Amino acid sequence: MRIYFIRHGRQDSRLCNVDVPLSVEGRQQAVLVGKRLASCPIDRIYSSDLIRARQTAECIREQKLLLGENIPEIAVRSGLREIDFGDWAGKSDEEIERLFGDFKRQRDRLIGEKDLGFPNGEDGETAWARIWPVISEMIHSGEEHIAAVSHGGAIRILLAALFGRGQKDRLRFVLNMENTAVTEIFYEEKKDRFYLERVNDYAHLEGHPELLRRNWK
Repeated sequence: MRIYFIRHGRQDSRLCNVDVPLSVEGRQQAVLVGKRLASCPIDRIYSSDLIRARQTAECIREQKLLLGENIPEIAVRSGLREIDFGDWAGKSDEEIERLFGDFKRQRDRLIGEKDLGFPNGEDGETAWARIWPVISEMIHSGEEHIAAVSHGGAIRILLAALFGRGQKDRLRFVLNMENTAVTEIFYEEKKDRFYLERVNDYAHLEGHPELLRRNWK
C-alpha cells in the first residue's frame, strides 16, 4: 500500500504550534496539493485533529469530490498531531530565542547523540508512541492508497522510526519541510517492510515562489 503524508498548509499565525486555521496562502497551498493528488488513487484521507491539518485535508478531499470520486469522511486522529512543544507553544520566535536560546543551541549540538525533548513537552519517542497506532491502523485497514495530513515534526519522527535512525537523528530528515510537501511511503505487507519513495516533494508550489516557506518574510 501507499501512504502520502502531507504537511499542512501555512497556518494563520507565526506563534509556535497554536491551533489556528490556514492563512490565505495556506489555503492556496492546500488547493494546489489537492489538485496534484487528484490524479492519484486515494481510498481514505486521514488527518491530525489540529485545525490547519483538517482544513488541508478537506481541500484534498474536495478536489477528489470534484472529479466525482466517492471519498469517505476524513478520519481525524489526534495521534497525527504535531509534537508537543511544551513551554514553547504559543510563543514567537523572538520569545523562544530569549527564553530558550541556550536550550535551542544545546538541542542542535546533540543532534545524532540524544533525543532531547521540549521543556514540559514531548520528545521524539513519546510522540512516536502515539503516532505508531495510527500508522498501524492504516496498514491494517485493507486500503491500498491513503493520504494523511500531519505536521513537519511528526513526519520527521515517523521517518526516523520507520527507517531505523532513531529519534536522536530525526532532525536530519529534511532541513526545511515546505507546507503541503508530500512524503510518500510504500508498505509491503508480505515482508512487513516500509520503503521511502519520496520526501518533501513540493513541485506543486514551484511556480508560486510567494508560497514557499523559504520566501516567507
